[in-house]
Amino acid sequence: MGVVRFSIITAFPEYFDAFLNTSIVGRAVKEGKIEVEVLNLRDYAINSYGQVDDYSYGGGGMVIRPEPLHNALANVKSERSFVVYPSPQGVVLNQDMVEALAAKDHVILVCGHYEGIDERFVEEYVDLEISIGDYVLTGGELPAMVIVDAVSRLVPGVVGREEAVLEDSFYRGMLDYPHYTRPSVWCGLEVPEELVSGDHERAARWRRRQAVARTLKRRPDLLARANIRPYLSQGVYVMLVHHPVLNKDGDTATSAVTGLDLHDISRSCMTYGVNRFIVVTPLKSQQDMVRKIANHWEKASIEGLNPMRSEALSLLKTFDSIENGLAWIEKKEKRKPLTVATTAKKRAGALPVFELKRMLLEKDIPMCILFGTSWGLTDEVFSKVDVVLNPILGGNGDYNHLSVRSAVAILLDRLFGWR
Repeated sequence: MGVVRFSIITAFPEYFDAFLNTSIVGRAVKEGKIEVEVLNLRDYAINSYGQVDDYSYGGGGMVIRPEPLHNALANVKSERSFVVYPSPQGVVLNQDMVEALAAKDHVILVCGHYEGIDERFVEEYVDLEISIGDYVLTGGELPAMVIVDAVSRLVPGVVGREEAVLEDSFYRGMLDYPHYTRPSVWCGLEVPEELVSGDHERAARWRRRQAVARTLKRRPDLLARANIRPYLSQGVYVMLVHHPVLNKDGDTATSAVTGLDLHDISRSCMTYGVNRFIVVTPLKSQQDMVRKIANHWEKASIEGLNPMRSEALSLLKTFDSIENGLAWIEKKEKRKPLTVATTAKKRAGALPVFELKRMLLEKDIPMCILFGTSWGLTDEVFSKVDVVLNPILGGNGDYNHLSVRSAVAILLDRLFGWR
């Protein structure tokens, strides 16, 4: 990310004097990490009296006229400029939007006042209207400061400890954990023992659980967009089941393992932080094939060929039954895993992914997600699992015939993707 440049068009430039000369933003301006120019709209007034506004047609208050706005904009706008109008009618500002603005070379902020600005200017020149909340302010200057401050934090070097940005509320989709400083006891209230123990891993675990607790209590709606993997202390496992599954006639069958599934699902598992990719097949010849593929790429990696593929395929492990695979997970995790079955068909009692995310964060237990091959898992399997997920639905009616590779990638992204 290069230097982010802001241009602020306002009838009240004095608003920004202290803001641009103090604290983190002021230091960033002085060090050239961000550039901010403030244009006085009255320099582009329609007459010598400095007039920039007029009465609203149809009655009402004062509205900023389009001519001075156009002239001020023409003085700073280029092909790469992005024009933002802070307005109560705009999209409510969030971290995603802040990150999008931080990727722009030049952001122009047009501050309204009174009843706002002429709608013709908005329609012709504004790229995005942004609101900082469902309330009305006297002008756009305070929202402009909020936008500049939020974007500036993402510019490398602006915040002294860059890890602090990664830990901020909303950056990873979850709320931040509580913070404490000296004294360790104040008015009889003590700093949590985990933070003063000197055990950094213990403190990190406490902070993760506190971030989870805060998000679940205050903003559970955020879970739909959050990557919850960093907040789970237990393992996550994907199980690809080749028996027992259904064939096209609805009978119990054993399906064949395919190399394409092994390669693609392994890479999805590695990408989203899955601990192991388990393949269940009772056929020894199929188990041998899985091991042969993994061994081939391990040798290829030693020879310098595609080490990333080898890394992903190292997650592979085979079992002859679902029960044995789950027993191995329980032994490894020292806890019984939450078993989650997926399906392409609607089933009574199935849960949405959002509810699974909430459940995992509350319980913080290991999880194994079962994916069926062929025509899906048998009723016997569904009767034994803890959770059944709703099918993955797209935008084309009832058509739902994804490959198992696609289903794994989509579900893992919904659980552990970054927004």
